[in-house]
Amino acid sequence: MHANAISPAPTGAPAGLPPSVALLGYGGLLPFAALALLLVLGGAHRALWWQALLAYGAVILSFVGALHWGFAMVLRGLGAAQRQGLWLWSVVPALLAWPAVLWAAPGAALLLVAGFAAHWLRDWRLVAQTGAALPPWYLGLRTRLTLVACLCLLVGAGALVRAGA
Repeated sequence: MHANAISPAPTGAPAGLPPSVALLGYGGLLPFAALALLLVLGGAHRALWWQALLAYGAVILSFVGALHWGFAMVLRGLGAAQRQGLWLWSVVPALLAWPAVLWAAPGAALLLVAGFAAHWLRDWRLVAQTGAALPPWYLGLRTRLTLVACLCLLVGAGALVRAGA
């Protein structure tokens, strides 16, 4: 086991993505997809759908930032500077998400997409630089969730811009 391991998997535990994690992770994409679709379809409530999409994106971006706070608390073998870096980074996504809910499209969507992309890069950097023993499915799941969330934000913003709203 690597020095940075969080904890070993129980003997006999599946190496693949746990069903509950898959359900929660992919289920968390439903609001992104539904709201982007509603924006594409248009209608009288377009402004409400946009605010809902931005708010949900901001909440989820803040959530993924908090993952690094948790990693800083439990990863063994980190130096003080590495641990401090994780704690500092963990609040950056929330600080990016907050102004995004106040901005208009497409700037708000671009800020959230930039936040999701930056956090995705930080996840990969964490593993590359520290050898963090995250579950083998973690980075793949984060990649898929990030891509779909970003696509939905961009589609929603594009629909709003095309509508002239």
